[in-house]
Amino acid sequence: MVTSQETQAKAQYVGSMFARIARRYDFVNSVMTAGRHGAWRRMALAMADPPEGALGLDVACGTGDFALALARRPVLGVVAADFCQEMLSVAREKASRRGAQDQVHFQMADALSLPFPDDQFHCVTIGFALRNVASIDRCLAELFRVTRPGGRTVSLELTSLGRGPLAPLVHIYLKKAIPMLGGLLTGQREAYRYLPNSVMGFPSPERLAEMMRKAGFSRVWSRQLALGAVAIHVGEK
Repeated sequence: MVTSQETQAKAQYVGSMFARIARRYDFVNSVMTAGRHGAWRRMALAMADPPEGALGLDVACGTGDFALALARRPVLGVVAADFCQEMLSVAREKASRRGAQDQVHFQMADALSLPFPDDQFHCVTIGFALRNVASIDRCLAELFRVTRPGGRTVSLELTSLGRGPLAPLVHIYLKKAIPMLGGLLTGQREAYRYLPNSVMGFPSPERLAEMMRKAGFSRVWSRQLALGAVAIHVGEK
């Protein structure tokens, strides 16, 4: 069981880490995913299939890519929430450059205690962030709480591939290449040592689906991309 002290310690560590890499995050993300992360988000939103006029929420929005992708669909509006001010600053600047500042509302918020009413959003997204929270169960419970009945929550996340045939290669890339690349591109090697550890410790796609059902989602389905290194999960309330 995760204690409140452990929760606070991880939140402080993760928040400080992302604050240090915020300005270089997009560039490094594009390098490390060979530019594929945008396509993965579009696939995730296609699976979420928000209805026209929907209200969307992007939790742990980071630099805003998921929220901005959602805002390009015929939705009523999008709220983008993150607990790292530096990441939100980058996201706001990006939205302004793209002329989307009136479509996306950015807000400081903790994924484990979202400041929104129950049953508020038709579509809730969380990208590359579930493994960074101190309690996945608590986060999933919050995502479920703020999703409207009939609405969908979608998670886009990295996976370690377990013991599949490509697992050794993925593990080498995670443990060796990512810290080296991240360190060279940002000067923050320690932050990119954290990333592979967080992936290796994250639940398998099958286990995450079980956790989503336990959180209350009545229908859960998933799709794996990038030879299984990326997983999209959708839960319907």
